[in-house]
Amino acid sequence: MKLPAALLLVLSTFSVAGHAATDAEAIKAERLRQNAAIVAGRVDEIAAVWTDDVTICRGLGIQVAGKAAYRKLFADDASSPGRIVYQRDPVAVEVSPRWPLAFETGTWVGHLGSVTGPAVITGRYSAQWVKRDGRWLIRSEVFVALEGAGPGLDFKAAP
Repeated sequence: MKLPAALLLVLSTFSVAGHAATDAEAIKAERLRQNAAIVAGRVDEIAAVWTDDVTICRGLGIQVAGKAAYRKLFADDASSPGRIVYQRDPVAVEVSPRWPLAFETGTWVGHLGSVTGPAVITGRYSAQWVKRDGRWLIRSEVFVALEGAGPGLDFKAAP
């Protein structure tokens, strides 16, 4: 049986849309797992979602290149008495129907001491995700600090 071209187009659109929804959900789940690892201070799990060549622009503009350098920020912060616990809240994830890429946007907050501590810095972020070997990984992140107050907030504190 030969399907009309219009029906094939509709079916392929639903297939791509369904795939994108599944990928977007997978990305959001990875972000939530990373948030939990940040709260628990599990640096290896935090870093597991980054590509080796990940790049970051921190909330106050400092740039970091590479997984090892980004991982060191979290490792150093885990033992700091003024630890900032960052949480990222994805607002939207758009998955490319053509390439193994996705774009995430959301808000972030840094809490002093623990996830229940006072919020000392907040802002918005974006992230580029790449799908490698069936798994979504973060290739780059840009954080922009928009508000901040309270003890523990200094130029080095932004994600």
